[in-house]
Amino acid sequence: MALFVITGFAMRLDKFICKSTELSRDQARAAIHAGEIRVNDEIIIEEATQVHENNHITLGGQRLVARPSRYLMMNKPPATLSSNVDGVYPSLFHRLNIERIDDLHIVGRLDADTTGLVLLTDDGRWSFNIIRPQQQCKKVYRVGLRDPLADEVAARFAQGLRLQGESAPTLPAGLEPVGPREVLLTITEGRFHQVKRMFAAVGNRVVSLHREQIGSLKLDVESGQWRHLTFDEIRRLDPGAAQPSEG
Repeated sequence: MALFVITGFAMRLDKFICKSTELSRDQARAAIHAGEIRVNDEIIIEEATQVHENNHITLGGQRLVARPSRYLMMNKPPATLSSNVDGVYPSLFHRLNIERIDDLHIVGRLDADTTGLVLLTDDGRWSFNIIRPQQQCKKVYRVGLRDPLADEVAARFAQGLRLQGESAPTLPAGLEPVGPREVLLTITEGRFHQVKRMFAAVGNRVVSLHREQIGSLKLDVESGQWRHLTFDEIRRLDPGAAQPSEG
């Protein structure tokens, strides 16, 4: 299993306690409020306090060390939810046979009917750096359309579109036709239902949607399968992310 230690992290104190013990979030907060947690020999009772890797954090006099972080890719199948709880459809977390699954969160959610690449991690700083707008991380989708693509659509996508209910246009997007009713779309944003709304804005309709790539990372597992990312893959998505765990 690929494990990586956090470097340069900053995270909430209650989350750090959960990541370095077997306590639940509620138990961690109770320990904080009871004055059982010291950060650099100072009692801290606010669970939202940001802590860093060079802080000396103890619980009952025992120093806490965060567990190595985990980074996964999954090929999300259709009719599954990008959530850690079930709803109308089952959560994609049912596809994971991994310890402390509740520690993981999804980086870049997909709609229930959308398939393809999702990332999962327990490293909040890494996921934030990937999805923050300033990063402009490219995401590539294979899009099936109801109607053949009109000639002018690629130029309109490259200029930016105004979506219904929004004042700011979309950022420039790349459009590569691969068939009469199939295209590869590259975007750097993650607005609500963005891909479907972009094609609706030009009078078309998305009938299938599959994410093939995030940044430099290309999907390479079968539908419903997952794997750990390599150190190089993690660093390419966020150069300051992680170091390999010793052992």
